[in-house]
Amino acid sequence: MSETDLEIAVDDPTAPEPDSPAVASTGTVDVVASLLLIALAVTLGYDNWRTGISWDSTGPQAGYFPFYLAVILAGASLYGLVAAFLSRKEAAETFVTRAQARRVLAVFVPTLLFCLVTQFLGLYVASFVLIAGFMRWVGKIALWKSLLTAFVFTALMFVTFDIAFDVIMPKGPLEAAFGH
Repeated sequence: MSETDLEIAVDDPTAPEPDSPAVASTGTVDVVASLLLIALAVTLGYDNWRTGISWDSTGPQAGYFPFYLAVILAGASLYGLVAAFLSRKEAAETFVTRAQARRVLAVFVPTLLFCLVTQFLGLYVASFVLIAGFMRWVGKIALWKSLLTAFVFTALMFVTFDIAFDVIMPKGPLEAAFGH
């Protein structure tokens, strides 16, 4: 038997159950994504049209290239919208199940909270909390390992960005207490 005939199957004990109910179909997600992209293209197109989309004596105005990129985005989104309505078989397929959505939200919500908390506690404290939290609750790693890893990583980030490269990062009250 050659090496290409070998297959390694690894079961994921945290994999979502296969009989989980559907949350959204592929067709619904295609239509919603296309409509959102069309709205974005219209907004960008209008803003760049307002800025100026023609040529003047010095060359193209500021909105010239972005306007035509918005037109291309709108055209591609319209194509996606039409394709979504024409493909009935694909449209009925499940895009995401409840269990899969729960797993995605388990990553998305803490990441969103990280972005919000960064504004108040600073990048380093928020990073520490995010890393330790992910390792502990998502990874099921021992508390001491999670805290140690988060501390070492955050300290390395601080030394690298704030001290070695002198990059201005969002800081919070803890850094202010230490004079940074």
